[in-house]
Amino acid sequence: MTGPVTGSATGHGLGPADVRDQPERWEVTGSSGEFDGHVFKVRRDSVRMPNGAGTEIVQRDVIEHLGSVGILALDDQDRVLLVRQYRHPVGHLLWEAPAGLRDKDGEPLRQLAERELLEEAGYRAGRWDTLVDVFPSSGMSDERTRIFLARELTEVPADEIDFERVHEEADMPVVWVPLAEAVRKVLAGEIHNMIAATGILAVNAAHARGFRDLRPAEAPEE
Repeated sequence: MTGPVTGSATGHGLGPADVRDQPERWEVTGSSGEFDGHVFKVRRDSVRMPNGAGTEIVQRDVIEHLGSVGILALDDQDRVLLVRQYRHPVGHLLWEAPAGLRDKDGEPLRQLAERELLEEAGYRAGRWDTLVDVFPSSGMSDERTRIFLARELTEVPADEIDFERVHEEADMPVVWVPLAEAVRKVLAGEIHNMIAATGILAVNAAHARGFRDLRPAEAPEE
């Protein structure tokens, strides 16, 4: 029986300690705008990339996205909060974690998360931590998503929430799902939303470690 392939076996001399994403920007020799929308733009970059012993110029379409936050709310019974929302591009009603766009210049991410949790689900949290940072679709988009863990939750009466839900957000049901059942649903393919699936698996791992590895809510994005 053979063991797992290590970094040194590939000829690069890399090991587990080297597994850390790092900034890198290859030369862009030209760029053109292809689409300009409210939530995102699309540009086409000409990028100099390796090709054997030399390089070549290749085109890459890039979606410039505002960015987003997600909130994995966990109550004192180890249940996670999910909302259901219609998503037209995929033609599904999806169970999701509360989330929102970074569409207010200068708004701190935690403040945005607090607002979205209140507006979409009707809750405030007494404790916030950074759960995980992800690039949801790094092959085509520059979108960054920070998923927060919200705990010590308090329900807010509807008449105290100054927000009207419309379109996809109108009449969104809210449910609490036991964490173990939520994990099962992700692995069974019953929950597809990226923020919900990533957040559920991340909070399950964090829970198993006593939440001791979580970063502060205001931790910088790398």
